[in-house]
Amino acid sequence: MPPPSSVSSAPCDAATLREISPQQWKSGVAAWFGWTFDGLELHLYTIVAGPLVLLLMDNTTDVASVNEKKAYIQAAFLLGWALGGSFFGRLGDRLGRSRTLALTVLTYALCTGLCALAQTWWQLMGFRFIAALGIGGEWAVGASLLAETWPKAWRPWLAAILQSGVNLGILVAAGLIWWLLPWLRQIFETGSQPGWLHASAMEARTFLPKLSAYHLVFLIGVLPAFLVFWIRKKVPEPESWARADTAACEKPGVRELFRGPLASTTWLTTVACALSLSAWWLFTFWHPQHLRKILADGGTPAAEIDGRVTAAFFTMIAVSIVGNYFAGWLAQRLGNRRAIVLMFIGLFGGMAGAYAVSRGFSELAWFWVPLVGFFSGVFGLFTMYLPPLFPTLLRTTGAGFCYNIGRAAAAVAQVLFGVVAPLKDAEGFRVALLWSSVLALAAAVWSWWLPEDATLADS
Repeated sequence: MPPPSSVSSAPCDAATLREISPQQWKSGVAAWFGWTFDGLELHLYTIVAGPLVLLLMDNTTDVASVNEKKAYIQAAFLLGWALGGSFFGRLGDRLGRSRTLALTVLTYALCTGLCALAQTWWQLMGFRFIAALGIGGEWAVGASLLAETWPKAWRPWLAAILQSGVNLGILVAAGLIWWLLPWLRQIFETGSQPGWLHASAMEARTFLPKLSAYHLVFLIGVLPAFLVFWIRKKVPEPESWARADTAACEKPGVRELFRGPLASTTWLTTVACALSLSAWWLFTFWHPQHLRKILADGGTPAAEIDGRVTAAFFTMIAVSIVGNYFAGWLAQRLGNRRAIVLMFIGLFGGMAGAYAVSRGFSELAWFWVPLVGFFSGVFGLFTMYLPPLFPTLLRTTGAGFCYNIGRAAAAVAQVLFGVVAPLKDAEGFRVALLWSSVLALAAAVWSWWLPEDATLADS
């Protein structure tokens, strides 16, 4: 068992923020920053995928091949996320929440930074895969850490706050790219002042011939590594985990997730996550490519396309933050299960409405895409809904498996989308994205049979 100073007390029934203990604040801040940096890491690739993969493939004119490789890279990322959720989730039950949280942050920070060195599409895929291991693990560990240290009544709002941290990280990523890319391009492409930066960039290209402005945005991802030192020094382990870890004569294995009453919970939640995450990630990754195609077909200059697509993405994520709190409000009044069903119905409606007919950039970017973002607030609910469904020494294992294995299904969907879907023109993108909305509808129907909300189980 960890020493007393490294163990937080059991959650109190605090009614106001003033009643929240210092230990609870530290756990909350650590989880929130971890999730915020998750968001930053998540979408660095999404925003620059098109031009970066094209560059790594020597500016080939084979559009189908480029789309296929983009899909492979994103699928590898989602698969890594799924495996990381399971691996680090298990580690979180064995080593403790705080220790494992630090390891996950360090993993995704360093490996995202390594993406700046990629010279082939498969190198980029490898670095994204390893970074995703940490991101997937951080989700499971951070969610369990908060569920075990904060009062139950706060969970819907904690879910909204954590998911908003992800959204904020995405906004920071989009904003930094929007601001940095033109400047970085000048350094690489025109050699504008300051001259020493251009000289340094050209010298770096002797070792990394394909180094570009798009590569360097991944260096932003190294920043979270500094959070690790604070987590290890300041964030204690939850008392419930320390108590259960000490009392257990034999710690439960992963197979327990598929035995007895727990098996039904595991399979129901896993399928719901698989359907919904497949729909969301197909939309999230491919709708910017669709918008790019619409602009390119309309004769928009390449330099302007980056800015307009980034602005559209920025708007969607900003609206998503409002959706997080709406989802939390619904969950407080209806319970998580009913709130999840209603939000999935809204997600389907937004996606189907966006792609039911051909629409222009402005209509999609400023109304339909943000509407889909609003209903993506549903994913924040899983943060505080899943961990209490599992006993203490299977909590991060169970939450990590159910939510993140859903991303393995999303990875398969990405590959199928990139290989099978007719992505040669804007109409092909539209039809494929319309079909992906059916997954959101299936998630809404399936979620009606999810378990009701649970209190923390210590068995």
